[in-house]
Amino acid sequence: MTRLGTGIGWRPEIADAVERMPGIDWVEAVAENVCPGHLPESLLRLRERGVTVVPHGVSLGLGGADRPDEERLTALAERAEALGSPLVTEHIAFVRAGGPLTATPRLEAGHLLPVPRTRDALDVLCENVRIAQESLPVPLAVENIAALIAWPGEEMTEGQFLYELADRTGVRLLIDVANLHTNHVNRGEDPAKALAELPLEAIAYVHVAGGCARDGVWHDSHAHPVPRPVLDILTDLTSRVAPPGVLLERDENFPEPAELERELDAIREAVQLGARQLGTEQRGTEQQGAAAQEAAGADAAGESEPSAVADATRQRLGLAQAALLSSLVAGTPVPEGFDRVRLGVQARALAAKRADVVAKLAPELPLILGTGYRASFVAYAQGHPMRGGYRQDALDFAERLLLGGQLAEGRARRELRRWWLDRSGPAPRPLSRLGRVGQVGRSLIGR
Repeated sequence: MTRLGTGIGWRPEIADAVERMPGIDWVEAVAENVCPGHLPESLLRLRERGVTVVPHGVSLGLGGADRPDEERLTALAERAEALGSPLVTEHIAFVRAGGPLTATPRLEAGHLLPVPRTRDALDVLCENVRIAQESLPVPLAVENIAALIAWPGEEMTEGQFLYELADRTGVRLLIDVANLHTNHVNRGEDPAKALAELPLEAIAYVHVAGGCARDGVWHDSHAHPVPRPVLDILTDLTSRVAPPGVLLERDENFPEPAELERELDAIREAVQLGARQLGTEQRGTEQQGAAAQEAAGADAAGESEPSAVADATRQRLGLAQAALLSSLVAGTPVPEGFDRVRLGVQARALAAKRADVVAKLAPELPLILGTGYRASFVAYAQGHPMRGGYRQDALDFAERLLLGGQLAEGRARRELRRWWLDRSGPAPRPLSRLGRVGQVGRSLIGR
């Protein structure tokens, strides 16, 4: 397995700082924000210095009911080849639902949503991962995600689910210790138990990130310092295995470079603390791993050839995911068994994330609407799903304000109408007057 070392998430806003940071062995770039034919000069310079670049995909939706989209797989493969990467990564999540499989409207989440830990979902995920593996020129690793909500009727723990996924497909794992912390706070799941159940030999690398408490839950924001509990989980992990790489993620609210360097130093210290314990802990870890394999299901170990997932299985999963996503982005009734309060928090989080991305792609909108932009967009988003990506979302939001009467006559309304007309005609201008937005500071689908 490729040894990576200590890395940081490469983002355009901190590109210069990353190039100057000492001790950076590798970086990770959001795959959807990189154009293979026009790689950022910063990434090219890093590669010339021997710094490994790994593309991190966010839009494939391997945990969705549909088979992976061929165009998205091709795009991910092209980025891996253009960057000379030793592997690519994606998420164990679904990001869209509905469509022909379920005869329901196609919906986009704009965010990574958790997959139910059920046999149906695992079967679909395993087949989707195999399809992706066959399409990619380098090994694939998949990441556990943070969740605000829990599915009713789950049949496995997170550790068992990940163990069986790796056992059945051979896929590598990207373990995000910040996400383990998030799931501990929000869902009461024990990070140590999850680590004990993981196939440690399958770990490709580790993510570390910060978050914040809001609305009674922990949000994996990637916009705050790494808290001590996350570093403690990292130490626990590195006391069990020496991961090939550890990476700091930061997607917005970027601090001064010196602060990022201090966070990297704290990560190195947490890794070293765990490494000093590794020798005495290793025998127990091997026993725990053997127990986890048995708990994950001995029936899977006997499978010599993977069998195709029945369309009925995909349809059952698809209907469940479509019902959940519709309640989050279209205001339909909450599916049975879900926590209504927690789904309300998730719906607001999705709407806020859409507002943030639209503000980056169309910075004129916050300028025109002022402090009222965010509240107006969140109110709009909670009842109006995206229908064509974030650029279309910006136009739809502006049109709704103009037609719905929420915006009184005056300067703001005149400027918004002019902006909308400029960009929705037969030959629309670029979405942003401030220049083409070729690189968005964070992925269009947050983690």
